[in-house]
Amino acid sequence: MPELLRPLIVALAGAVPFIEGEGASAIGIIGGIHPVVAAIAGFAGNFLCVAIIVFAGARVRTAVTTRGGRAAPEMSPRRQKVMRAYERYGTPGVSLLGPLLVPTQFTAAALVSTGVAPGRVLFWQAVAIALWTTLITLIITGVITVVG
Repeated sequence: MPELLRPLIVALAGAVPFIEGEGASAIGIIGGIHPVVAAIAGFAGNFLCVAIIVFAGARVRTAVTTRGGRAAPEMSPRRQKVMRAYERYGTPGVSLLGPLLVPTQFTAAALVSTGVAPGRVLFWQAVAIALWTTLITLIITGVITVVG
């Protein structure tokens, strides 16, 4: 595969739920891409996907909430779990801890659907994606060792 396309493939992998920035970075490093390039590409793909979901979700929420008189739909068990975590930890906590339970795409969609401002969701999702991607990159490259 041409050298210039490899980061694009890593970015595309970062957009996939459950792979995300950290998984994409690991894939890129294992595939021979420089760790910094792999981390940036994984972050970019994950964040771009999250941003699209946040902006689309905000538009859907606006469309639904401006149609008065409709009953709120029943929450799924996954969304109820996110909401309990949100009530306890707020946007920063859910964004930073969310990747341990569900993909960032799901967390971002749940947050924006409940009325959290899109800018706030994007900020904290960017922080979370950057932190998790960096952490996994440092572990994969051996900079940080996990003692078991």
